[in-house]
Amino acid sequence: MNVAYVYPWDIVGDPSAPDRLAGLGVEAVALAASYHSTRAATPYHPSHRVLDVPYPAFYLPIRPASWSRLVPATPTWTPEDAYLQARDALKAVGLQVHAWTVLTHNSHLGTANPDLVVRNAFGDPYPYALCPAHEDVLEYCELLVKEILTVGEPDGLILEACGPMGFGHQSVHEKTSGADWTPADSDLLSLCFCTACADRYPAGTRDRVRATIDRAHPAQPTPAPTTGTTTASTSTSTSTSTSTTIGSSTTIGTTTAGNTMASATTASTSTTAGATTTDTTTAGTTTAGTNTTAGATTAGTNTTAGTTAPSTHPLTIEQALGELTDEVRAIRVDLSGSLRHRLIAVARSTAPNTPITLHANPNPWAAGAFAPLPSGEPGADVLVANCWGDPATDAARLAQLKDLSTPGQRIGAYVLTLPPRPADAAALADQLRTYAKAGATEFHLYHAGLASPQRLAAITEALRQHA
Repeated sequence: MNVAYVYPWDIVGDPSAPDRLAGLGVEAVALAASYHSTRAATPYHPSHRVLDVPYPAFYLPIRPASWSRLVPATPTWTPEDAYLQARDALKAVGLQVHAWTVLTHNSHLGTANPDLVVRNAFGDPYPYALCPAHEDVLEYCELLVKEILTVGEPDGLILEACGPMGFGHQSVHEKTSGADWTPADSDLLSLCFCTACADRYPAGTRDRVRATIDRAHPAQPTPAPTTGTTTASTSTSTSTSTSTTIGSSTTIGTTTAGNTMASATTASTSTTAGATTTDTTTAGTTTAGTNTTAGATTAGTNTTAGTTAPSTHPLTIEQALGELTDEVRAIRVDLSGSLRHRLIAVARSTAPNTPITLHANPNPWAAGAFAPLPSGEPGADVLVANCWGDPATDAARLAQLKDLSTPGQRIGAYVLTLPPRPADAAALADQLRTYAKAGATEFHLYHAGLASPQRLAAITEALRQHA
């Protein structure tokens, strides 16, 4: 089964939309039932070309008695039953409709309830990120799923942000890249220390995280050159950074810790005598420069010939946490696991025959739309991995999910069809083949409402070639 993703406003008010989507050659549409704020192009709509969505909203009628402390907002830019109207129009042309459900990513509820949001080790709140360590957040997500299945009656349920969001988030005029935080820093800044999380970690975790971010570890002295050695004077460092945004909320590039909201890609090349290594890192950071001498290479330190000085900049979150790693990792994975298990249980009790799709990442430190799933999830029908970056890296992620899957469980590739991808059917078909070889049995295409006519034509032809 292949699935095209759309928003309710792509369908409501545009009578030509259902046939246009059916013509792509997909069997189903992922229709947003609960979605975060954004700014979207609407290239086909008869009434507008750009739509501002200023806050996260629920696209089905709000039944007050169905909610508890947290109640989703009603949109003003579409009818309150926009999901239902769009669903009926899509089903009328023979398409299945799956409810695209964004869970913990909600700046409206986070801003109104700051006690329920993710907070980093410095106490800084992430208002867009509801923390699933709080019972109120767990209950909200359960009620959200129950309402969508009860009122929306979808053909399938797609769960996005089924775990804690992290540091990476493309928000209003994002200004974080200049801090030169590394991927490890981004992972550390994604650890939550809210009132429900802080006491779960082993003693000293918060201090370890803060010290690492602030480079507060004692600097290691540089060994003096010995007789007969010569200190190399060459220092090389190259880094490049690119950032592309769709609307105002989604950034394209590769991902760090499964975070699809990463805002930059940094390539760092370090050269030693007789060897060259290249490393690619992400998450809105620029990798610290590498000073190099004959026979030795370290990140961020000067070295002499034949010696290697310890780096104060950890390359991974495991190196930063040291002996605390296993316990902290288990706590983080459990946050997403507890939410996921509760939502699968409520979905099965509400609509037993409705298939469940998880946006997932095998990386245990993942934080964002694709939640960590390092041990698999037999309760789901489909596991979908993000495929917005380097195709080889994406394929490796898909293969990991495939290895974690159970017999009969399908693997989906979340395929970007927007810039910086070209509007090229042959290139897209080649990517589809790469993902299929890695284990993908279905393609989730982002995004049929934002894509130009040329891109829709490329999607149609690529799917035809792959069939």
